[in-house]
Amino acid sequence: MPTYEYVCAKCEQEFEAVQSMSEKALTKCPLLVGRQKKKCGGRVARKIGAGAGLIFKGSGFYITDYRSEGYKQAAKKDVEASRPASPSSTDKPAAKPDSKPAKGAPKK
Repeated sequence: MPTYEYVCAKCEQEFEAVQSMSEKALTKCPLLVGRQKKKCGGRVARKIGAGAGLIFKGSGFYITDYRSEGYKQAAKKDVEASRPASPSSTDKPAAKPDSKPAKGAPKK
């Protein structure tokens, strides 16, 4: 639900109200004023708000898409620091099988 901003003509205070878009705008000030904390009851006017920020939805947008370069570099260092030590040079890579022509291949 959207948040609307109002300003009171009598007490000149500004306040926000969370209302459904289908609700009518407020007309009387609900704020408490004075030592006896009575409702102001003055006429209020809805202010023109800046609106909400842009929200990307869908599978094509990720929160990390718009990170700063400094953040990306720090995250990369953290990942590298958390990795286990690299395998020692004594470990041998797996041997590749000898390649042989397939059976039944035509001879030239």
